[in-house]
Amino acid sequence: MLVRKSKAVWQGNLTEGKGRMAVGSSGLEFAFSFGTRFANEPGSNPEELIAAAHAGCFSMAFSHALAQAGYTPLSVATEARVSMDKTAEGFTIVRSDLVTEADVPGIDAALFAQLAEEAKKGCPVSRALRAIEVTLQATLKPRG
Repeated sequence: MLVRKSKAVWQGNLTEGKGRMAVGSSGLEFAFSFGTRFANEPGSNPEELIAAAHAGCFSMAFSHALAQAGYTPLSVATEARVSMDKTAEGFTIVRSDLVTEADVPGIDAALFAQLAEEAKKGCPVSRALRAIEVTLQATLKPRG
């Protein structure tokens, strides 16, 4: 079993406190606060890290699906947009929207769309997010 670790430290109360997140062994560290999480102030937040994980996971899964089908993707660029809303239970992550563009020579649009959808359903982060809506907009980069 693979185990991945990250750390977070929070100091102070919810609205006036501050925190730091460290991402695994990468050396990346981020400051976060109530304002960066709930008021769109500059800085990072846990939801952005979930979005980064989802975009990266999907891109890899889609690249793999394309290769398994006999296609070599030149690139797969994905943005994940994780949305949080205030619900009856409190603030809740409610959806993740994947927007991807891939440069895949020789593939037809129907197979491209099918493989993208399969990758969305099969990527480990998508499976972990089954409790929320996950959407996909996949665009095949035009060949010139």
